[in-house]
Amino acid sequence: MAAETQKNNKPPKSGGKEAQPLIIAKTPAEAQRLKLERLMRNPDKPVPIPERPKQWNPRAPPEFVRDVMGSSAGAGSGEFHVYRHLRRREYQRQDFLDRMSVRQRKEIAYLDKVEQNKKDAEERTAKRRKKREKQKQKKLMAKKAKMDEKSKEEGNKSCTEDEKEDDDDDDDEEREAEDDAETPSFIMGNK
Repeated sequence: MAAETQKNNKPPKSGGKEAQPLIIAKTPAEAQRLKLERLMRNPDKPVPIPERPKQWNPRAPPEFVRDVMGSSAGAGSGEFHVYRHLRRREYQRQDFLDRMSVRQRKEIAYLDKVEQNKKDAEERTAKRRKKREKQKQKKLMAKKAKMDEKSKEEGNKSCTEDEKEDDDDDDDEEREAEDDAETPSFIMGNK
């Protein structure tokens, strides 16, 4: 009976969740692993992604200042604190504006540098492309010249072969004509 009841004699809840042991992360990697494990227990559940915090902006200066005061003599004892807070706020506003102008100058310089880098890279690429095209044209011209040379050689060979064949035919005809004109080395018949 003692096992069925918890503190204050309440029956255990049947929520369906198992009791998870308390694990304390000792390293940042372990903490991240624990968070991932907890997220992956129920993958259908949407994960809350926090919005980026808004940038702090100082309060705009008042358009019309009614209580013009300073830390000079004649002011009440509480006025100095009011003046001090106003002064602090104005200094914060001026510092913020200075930081924003520095940030904008850095962003402009960065964008100019990125643009210059893109331009330089494009120029280098164009130069290299031109060089590659020039080499390609040179190879094509060399190949074309080689092919022309081969075709000329083949043409010369075929011409020389034709000429040789013609010469051979002429030589054969001349030999036959000479053979016909020769006197026989032996005589058949009466003589």
